[in-house]
Amino acid sequence: MRQSYVARIVNLIDDETQELRGTPPDVARELLLSPDPEAVLTLEGSFALVARAGDAVRMARSLDRPMRYFLAKEAAGPMLIVSDRIDRIRARLEQEGYADQFHPSYTRMVPAHHVMEIQLVGCPDPNPVYRRFFDPPRATSGTDVDAIGAAYVGALIDEVVHWLDSIPSDAPIGTLFSGGIDSGSVLLALHSALLERGESPARLKAFTLSVDGGGADAAQAREFLRAVDLEMLGETIEVSRSTVDPLEAVRVIEDYKPLDVECAAVALALMGGIRERYPTWRHLVDGDGGDENLKDYSIEENPELTIRSVVNNRMLYHEGWGVEAIKHSLTYSGGLSRGCVRGYQPARVFGFKTFSPLATPRVIGVSEAIPFAEVTQGSHEALYELKGAVVASGIRQHLGIEMPSFPKRRFQDGAMDTGPHGFGLTEADYRRQFLSLHA
Repeated sequence: MRQSYVARIVNLIDDETQELRGTPPDVARELLLSPDPEAVLTLEGSFALVARAGDAVRMARSLDRPMRYFLAKEAAGPMLIVSDRIDRIRARLEQEGYADQFHPSYTRMVPAHHVMEIQLVGCPDPNPVYRRFFDPPRATSGTDVDAIGAAYVGALIDEVVHWLDSIPSDAPIGTLFSGGIDSGSVLLALHSALLERGESPARLKAFTLSVDGGGADAAQAREFLRAVDLEMLGETIEVSRSTVDPLEAVRVIEDYKPLDVECAAVALALMGGIRERYPTWRHLVDGDGGDENLKDYSIEENPELTIRSVVNNRMLYHEGWGVEAIKHSLTYSGGLSRGCVRGYQPARVFGFKTFSPLATPRVIGVSEAIPFAEVTQGSHEALYELKGAVVASGIRQHLGIEMPSFPKRRFQDGAMDTGPHGFGLTEADYRRQFLSLHA
């Protein structure tokens, strides 16, 4: 007979931080305990949930936010600590007298799109069991770009409308705006939805970051807004180079991957500038997830990738290689599931709530249905051109707007003139900074 243990759960994620639409957290936890993991897919909004049934504990989160846990040893049984941050887990362990058990690499990230179950049965700790709750059919749509665009932008607009239903009708809305395809389509969808609802579009602003007066995004954003006759929405946030601190970004996002760290560094600068001008604003919208949905990353920059691996692996850019893969990181998850912290944690620093309609299951499901291999026929160029063609067609069909399209550029590259050596720091530098926080 298995020995009985007394196990504790310390959940540091407050129910007030859940952004569920139409479902109270207690009801959401009941869905999490359902025998069918797809019950979680009925939840609308942003969430990080934990529920217990006897020795079994289940956790699940939406793609847009982190959820971490740590299993500590007590004499009476295991203690599970759940949080959105590694440093909060460490602080609680210190409070409980278990600081000597902590190491950041012992923390675990709940992977997005899965119900994760662990058994609190003591030593040895059994491995978690992952059951997918979001498993959209792949490559089921036709190859016609106009039909794909209509479905994709239609889903984007639906998500924007559902989100507007969940916030006050007079709440100001800021968009993090570069004038690129993703932020541009989100802004146009928001503006159109506000007009359709009879609500004032004056509550909407498009914020663009410029560091020391540099970066190409500011000019690109103005050109985009001028082309669609929405110049009155644009606002440039100008900051000095000294406010862009990648080492501080390491502390905020608790990671060391350069692209995520540097993206978070400029996000912190932009959000800090917005907060300084608008002390009471709460809602920010962005286009995070658009590149992942339509696979718009340079394959040549990553020696691990081929076009076959990109187009044939389910949600590769969203989830990495998957929870069953050897290269899956238990501490960080993979893909956008790992990178979600680059927007979520900076927003929390300044008291914002963020939302990206492109990172929702409804929109991702449409993108997964695209037969990428058939559409691109092994061509990198065809893949890189696909996002612009799909989104422009969808915007044209739904909104009657000819949306300008510019070459892809990362947030940090468009906000500032970094020069040939970027931020001048390497992954090793960021990793040392991260480890120093827990020395």
